[in-house]
Amino acid sequence: MDGTLLATFAQEVGRRNAQALRTAQAAGITVVIATGRRTAYTTPLLDGVGLRADTPLITSNGAVTRTLGGEAMDHCHLEARVARELCGILRPFGTLVFTFDRVGQGELVLEDLEQAHSRIEMWVEANRGAITVVRPLEKALADGQHPIQGMVTGGLDNMKKAELALKQSPWHAFCECVRTEYPARDLSILDLLPPGVSKGWALERLASRLAIDRKEVMALGDNWNDVELLGWAG
Repeated sequence: MDGTLLATFAQEVGRRNAQALRTAQAAGITVVIATGRRTAYTTPLLDGVGLRADTPLITSNGAVTRTLGGEAMDHCHLEARVARELCGILRPFGTLVFTFDRVGQGELVLEDLEQAHSRIEMWVEANRGAITVVRPLEKALADGQHPIQGMVTGGLDNMKKAELALKQSPWHAFCECVRTEYPARDLSILDLLPPGVSKGWALERLASRLAIDRKEVMALGDNWNDVELLGWAG
C-alpha cells in the first residue's frame, strides 16, 4: 500500500491506481493487496476502490491473509514467550508495539503512548481506538496470548542497531525481522514476525491455494519488506 498504491502515509488510493486495479480484475487477473498494515488499517482505504469482496489481502507483512469481505484464508502468530524476550532486547532502541488478531481496543498494545506519539504521531492518531497501554508490555504477553506480529520503530540508525542486537541474540532463530525505511523522515520500522513469514511467504501459500503458478505472478513494491515478495514472483 504505502509508497506503491498510496503516497507514503496517504489516506486514499489515487484515481489512476484504482482504475488499474479494477481493469486488471475485470480482465480475469487475481488482484492481491500485500501490506505491512494490519487488516483493520487496510480495508477502509480500499472501500472506495471498487474491488470485489473476494479480493485477497495479505496483511501484517504476511502473518494474516483474508478477503476484502473478511473471510479468513491464512493466519500465523508469534509465540508469546518469544515476544516477551523481544521486549527486553528491543525496548532500549525505540517504541515497541504488538498486534493481536482481535477487533477494537487491545488489537494494538504498547507501554508508552507518549513516546509513540512523539515518533509516529500520524500512526497513533489513526489507530487510537485500537490501542491499549500495558506496563510493562510483558504483562500483555502471557502464555497463550500470542500476537500476530510485533513492531519496533525509531530513527534509522537506532533501528539498524536494534536489528543487529536481535540478530546477535539467541532469539533471532525464533523471529523473522523485516525492515522498512522512510529516510526523508528519519523513520524506520522493524516488523517482528514468526520465523519464515513475509509477504513472499504468504503470496506463495496463497498462489498454491488458488492453483496459480509463480510464473503467472507479477509483484510490485517499493521497500525492504517487499524483497521476498518481488523475489518469489515469476
